[in-house]
Amino acid sequence: MSNIHQNTTDIKLSPQEVDVRQMFNDIAPKYDFLNHFLSAGIDKRWRKKTIGLLKPFHPKLILDIATGTGDLAIEALSLKPEHITGVDISEEMLKVAEQKLEKKKLNDVISLQQAASENLPFADSSFDAVIVAFGVRNFKDLEKGLKEIFRVLKQDGVAAILEFSMPSAFPMKQLYRFYFRRVLPLIGKIVSKNNSAYTYLPVTVISFPQGKEFTGILGKVGFGKTKAIRLSGGICSIYIAEKMSNFAQK
Repeated sequence: MSNIHQNTTDIKLSPQEVDVRQMFNDIAPKYDFLNHFLSAGIDKRWRKKTIGLLKPFHPKLILDIATGTGDLAIEALSLKPEHITGVDISEEMLKVAEQKLEKKKLNDVISLQQAASENLPFADSSFDAVIVAFGVRNFKDLEKGLKEIFRVLKQDGVAAILEFSMPSAFPMKQLYRFYFRRVLPLIGKIVSKNNSAYTYLPVTVISFPQGKEFTGILGKVGFGKTKAIRLSGGICSIYIAEKMSNFAQK
């Protein structure tokens, strides 16, 4: 029996969000393989680095938004939290995550829920930390999604966001753009059998605000002590933002 709390009837999605959900449903069975293969396994180090940055905060209650197949939530167990909640709009991704949790016997410490990232079904100030890996660029309304993260965080809570970015220095910039636009979509299409998923990826990454532009948006919605950390020559970035006690909630 599934342990995923599904509230599909309560999820109000735009046509764009419905399309995104269907896309991730389609690629869910091959998602982990493609992630590790296309990044040469470096995505595992990115997640470990992201979670490692949260150690000074000692979070007890953690929310993993766009949890997908649950890799970041599982990595977050190294923080020894009391509980982790993972949410995602894709029921098929959550099913893969549930299988992992059952295999590792982690159902008691990690729970899964189908929910939209921009309309989280949680009370204000519910979590000590919010984590997101490769999910914020899929928000239909970026500021609204970030405001939701801010809302559900407790005072002095912290958000850690792992997201793709684009290298800016020669020759990495040129090589990565070629790989991202030509090689990755072709391999993704062949393996996942989805014609659009790995074409959608580079389009969203290239258009997504990065570095100071993104930390500026985090500051706009209320976060303090924002910082961006570029990884692997700039192909990925970690953003850390705190909900400072002297910041008024917006």
